[in-house]
Amino acid sequence: MPIETIYGKLQGLKHSQQKQLQRLYHQRIPGDSFTTPEFAQRLAAISTEINQPVCAYLNRRGQVIRVGVGTPRQTQIPLTELPRYGAERLSGIRCIATQLKPEHPSDGALTAMALQRLDALIVLNITGTGFQRRGGGGTGYVKEAYLAHLAPQDARTLIASQNSQFEESDYSSPSWSVSPAMSLDVLSKQDFLDLVEGLEEEFQREFIGKEVDSDRDRVVIVGVITQKESPQRFQDTLTELGRLVDTAGGVVLQTMRQKRSRIHPQTVVGEGKVQEIALTVQTLGANLVVLDRDLSPAQVRNLEAQIGVGVVDRTQVILDIFAQRARSGAGKLQVELAQLEYMLPRLTGRGQAMSRLGGGIGTRGPGETKLETERRAISSRITRLQKEVNQLQAHRERLRQRRQHQEVPTIAIVGYTNAGKSTLLNALTNAEVYTADQLFATLDPTTRRLVVPHAVTQEAQEILVTDTVGFIHELPEALMDAFRATLEEVTEADGLVHMVDLSHPAWQSHIRSVRDILAQMPVTPGPGLVVFNKIDKANSETLALAREEYPMAVFISAHERLGLETLRERLGQLIQYAAVSG
Repeated sequence: MPIETIYGKLQGLKHSQQKQLQRLYHQRIPGDSFTTPEFAQRLAAISTEINQPVCAYLNRRGQVIRVGVGTPRQTQIPLTELPRYGAERLSGIRCIATQLKPEHPSDGALTAMALQRLDALIVLNITGTGFQRRGGGGTGYVKEAYLAHLAPQDARTLIASQNSQFEESDYSSPSWSVSPAMSLDVLSKQDFLDLVEGLEEEFQREFIGKEVDSDRDRVVIVGVITQKESPQRFQDTLTELGRLVDTAGGVVLQTMRQKRSRIHPQTVVGEGKVQEIALTVQTLGANLVVLDRDLSPAQVRNLEAQIGVGVVDRTQVILDIFAQRARSGAGKLQVELAQLEYMLPRLTGRGQAMSRLGGGIGTRGPGETKLETERRAISSRITRLQKEVNQLQAHRERLRQRRQHQEVPTIAIVGYTNAGKSTLLNALTNAEVYTADQLFATLDPTTRRLVVPHAVTQEAQEILVTDTVGFIHELPEALMDAFRATLEEVTEADGLVHMVDLSHPAWQSHIRSVRDILAQMPVTPGPGLVVFNKIDKANSETLALAREEYPMAVFISAHERLGLETLRERLGQLIQYAAVSG
């Protein structure tokens, strides 16, 4: 059995000392005992001889499954190697640890216990010298012992308020119980199984998972603010990420924040915050951590190894939403392309996940690894999908040319996601486009005919109105590339209707985000008309500010059908202006 070590301590041990540590694996403790005096004294004797703390990890059958040289914090079992029983259960493992100094169990040791959800932590304060040896083993090495274990609590108190200040952590430490110092004889007489079974019954009753839909991911959101970001923009980003998680089908259990001068290159957040996140995940029973920024493959691997559950970034959440929302063949095609382009640099460790895309007899070169085969298969698939997107682009170009030949003016509705674009199209044209109070409720562009008055003659004229995919702050590049055929509806339109949700507290930021994306288009879009929607939900101060800053804008409520006649007239004027200026 291997002996776990930290900072190379094992290399400094004599061969006989290493043998003593190895022999601990052959020990067995009665199932209903925390430890026996004999095992505890033997562990303490070895620790005294090597002058290092030692930890032994045992399962509920009393078998030693892991031996470490170091403190409980230094020798803790990687979270990915622990049994995944959930927050209503303990891990089925206990730790017996020695301390060279006679002191109360440290916060680091107790935190390690909570992270691993250990059945118990037994800390042995050793005297430094034994005073009696019997039968080859030492006695008298243990001065006193402490018994620590997790204590059930109402996990609902750990859920953070979305309105808490970013400087403060939204984290509340878990409850644990630490006994007074006791002798080994007293400790050995306590019933281990009785305590553990009682604790798990209480955890089962109080586990927050009873109030959470088991079919939904239980998510902890992590946000990092740097000096370059304003507190309000940071809070808006976290609020939006919470809505994205909800739209993707998850439930946010807690939002955690950290303020840093710069992003940590390996883990984004600092080492202490990673431990805090892992502890919160264990306490709340979360199964997913979502960060508010893009992560590199190495950062994902590092975080997952230390936290013990899946870690995804904002882009992956958006891709998941797009995959759920795509309905047409074109939409599914473009979503798959975006997912594969995102996945390509993140293949390490995926095993056979992409084997259906390629590989097999005749596809592997000499010495080619599985990873190389997967990369080549995905690259080949991306190439084929790009060709299909190009064909889709050409098809839409032919449709646009046909419309232009018929001299039918076109208007594209753009705007931040959930601004009400589809609701407006339905209200104007009696279309039946799916609408919901969700981000990215619709992805596929929908075009409908609309009759508006001519700006000069006031005669009825037909135009085409297209509902496009919603924009979002820092739209992922993979989506920009994959949806270029859809976004061309924007660049080829005679005019744009820029929809703004005036009831949203960050409506000004949304305007800037949409304009930034439009500025990145390969072709400059046509003239635009700003339309403020949901005026029935906006307060009077916001409405007055918008009228002052955008005097040429149109103010409507698509849901309540307010201001639509004014909008029709302004659309006719927009088409006339585009024809004259073009």
